[in-house]
Amino acid sequence: MRTNRLMGANLVEANLVKLDDLEKANERLLEIVVSGQSRQSTVLGVLAFELKVVREEDVLQHIVDHEGVGLVDLRNYELTDDAKKTLDLGACWATWTVPFDREEDFHFVATAHYLSPPVRAFWEKQCGGPILWFATTLENIADHLEKIEAERAAMPAAPAPKPVS
Repeated sequence: MRTNRLMGANLVEANLVKLDDLEKANERLLEIVVSGQSRQSTVLGVLAFELKVVREEDVLQHIVDHEGVGLVDLRNYELTDDAKKTLDLGACWATWTVPFDREEDFHFVATAHYLSPPVRAFWEKQCGGPILWFATTLENIADHLEKIEAERAAMPAAPAPKPVS
């Protein structure tokens, strides 16, 4: 909830949404959280797709123009099998963020919630090294995470360890 609150506050501060609309979105978001629909738990999604008071493209443009962050389309990236197995999907869904590549010490991280400082702080701590941030859409994050979930489900289970005699 904290990440969504700060995301919403930054959308208001950037004049992308009105305070009244954010209050409505927060009420709706609380209903979503209480109902257990964690994958829909995003204030940006409520504002853009339910209330239709902001276009996600306008938010992305603001991030590019004012934050100096690039855009990424995750359909062009394939995680390693190791990353697919170890990625914390719960954290990815909760923050609408996914690390998608690594080059030497640099982590490449895509997010639909760049305007939420707790999201960035969480991933900076998780990655433990410099991050190159990229913005993307909620749909792009969701599609990427659902693909990873499907691939995990299709992976053969690890063999059970043999008993020691």
